[in-house]
Amino acid sequence: MKLKVTVNGIAYDIEVDVEEPERPGPGAIVIGGGAAHSTPVTASVKAASSNAVVAPLSGSVARILVSEGEEIAEGQVLLVLEAMKMETEITAPGAGKVARILVAERDAVQGGEALIELD
Repeated sequence: MKLKVTVNGIAYDIEVDVEEPERPGPGAIVIGGGAAHSTPVTASVKAASSNAVVAPLSGSVARILVSEGEEIAEGQVLLVLEAMKMETEITAPGAGKVARILVAERDAVQGGEALIELD
């Protein structure tokens, strides 16, 4: 690349070699469930029983609004997750009773991780 630079009223023609940094291309985009091109992925998530309420996304536990043994109603907010400064309310899928709370406030959780077990 040729440039013209003026320093103290004197014009200079200079040639500069510019190296473009190598930019990584976009990662693989998988649409549908084509098993032929899928890449196996493993995640470190605690096992969840069929009656567990799981985290829909990764984040941290901001507030726990229920206690063990408490009777809950369908749609009741059980806890609040925070991810990227946004809060997500986790609600009860049905009426029941809180059997165990598997996390504590400020715990980091992964998507799919069991948060609360219900009876």
